[in-house]
Amino acid sequence: MTHNQLDKKSEAWSALFSEPMSDLVQRYTASVFFDKRLWQADIQGSLAHAAMLAKQGVISADDHAAIERGMAQIRGEIESGAFEWKLELEDVHLNIEARLTQLVGDAGKRLHTGRSRNDQVATDVRLWLRGEIDLIGGLLGDLQKSLLAIAEKNAEVILPGFTHLQVAQPVTFGHHMLAYVEMFARDAERMADVRRRVNRLPLGAAALAGTSYPLDRELVARTLGMDAVCENSLDAVSDRDFAIEFTSAASLAMVHVSRLSEELVLWTSQAFGFIDIADRFCTGSSIMPQKKNPDVPELARGKTGRVVGHLMGLITLMKGQPLAYNKDNQEDKEPLFDTVDTLKDTLRIFAEMVGGITVRPEAMENAALRGYATATDLADYLVKKGLPFRDAHETVAHAVKAAISHKVDLSELPLSVLQTFHPKIEKDVYDVLSLRGSVHARDILGGTAPSQVRKQIERHRARLG
Repeated sequence: MTHNQLDKKSEAWSALFSEPMSDLVQRYTASVFFDKRLWQADIQGSLAHAAMLAKQGVISADDHAAIERGMAQIRGEIESGAFEWKLELEDVHLNIEARLTQLVGDAGKRLHTGRSRNDQVATDVRLWLRGEIDLIGGLLGDLQKSLLAIAEKNAEVILPGFTHLQVAQPVTFGHHMLAYVEMFARDAERMADVRRRVNRLPLGAAALAGTSYPLDRELVARTLGMDAVCENSLDAVSDRDFAIEFTSAASLAMVHVSRLSEELVLWTSQAFGFIDIADRFCTGSSIMPQKKNPDVPELARGKTGRVVGHLMGLITLMKGQPLAYNKDNQEDKEPLFDTVDTLKDTLRIFAEMVGGITVRPEAMENAALRGYATATDLADYLVKKGLPFRDAHETVAHAVKAAISHKVDLSELPLSVLQTFHPKIEKDVYDVLSLRGSVHARDILGGTAPSQVRKQIERHRARLG
């Protein structure tokens, strides 16, 4: 039998058709040039399936040994780049099966007993995605560690805290960085939660109705390290919730990256001048020699839209599908693959970039002084002297108005002037009105006080190991 005949034989439906698939349709329907990245998962799943078939007496021990021998050779060929991926074989699964049959003959043909490409591809994608989620969890940890390092170095550095992008209250830069640690920690939790639902076995559902062969699906699940078996064959082959759920979690992670990116872009601008990003993460202008553009944060901000777009695409892909499997589901892979690639690359580069940030404490502190950031502290001071908060709020508003008219900070107003707003204001008010006094006063769990920042860093480091 020739190689071409083998290729043709791999098309199980070929005897039904009276004419070959057109070249255009072949190119339109083929997925091999993007789904070939599933090859390791395909071999892993096939070996587990073959071992179970042999144990159940569905195939012989000799066939099982031949399949293992052939798969080992195929693995070597793919790793060395010698494997020939063929468009006419449509996808990664048929390419590997055809090569296996070429190497070991009928044993290769028996491998597909009790399964369909429908449950096979669903299994392969889950196996592959499980491994990618594990990598992403590690990358999220690396980024958190980079943020913790810069938070620790800047636990005492004053930064204006903003609401509505207006100076609100002073915080420490370390505290600000820990906010992103919290976000990325939640992302890691979501990924771990998604992994549990990814890690379920569709194999054995066959095309849609299960199979008459005496399969031990639980054995295959244990062999593959999966937590459970998909218990309804129709749902097993047609479900892509796990891909949507992962892309949703990835979108949220990218949204957090995008928020950080927006701040980095603002902070590096001349209007803020709070930080510098290392040159290797920036570019210049083709005509303006003075420019240093924060390209990496800007591009990450843009790539967030790309990932969120993939989420919308996958949801739309599934919304009109009747049970069970439909060819539409071939379109799940490219957005899923691109989401994984984009998120991994972004997390890697951000972990390195954050570690190279240079902080400009004086610029941050000067900005905090310009915004009357301790006004709330003065109100709290008056409350502790017995005023109702609303009265204290109104009193401080008048004091701020006076400071604005004199073009000075609240802390620069003479005591005699401050006492005109309320007689209970005494000399100790200046401890309250200082930026450092403000941040140190917020010494509660979750507060911006440097002591709390350091405690939070210790807790996060213990969590991350």
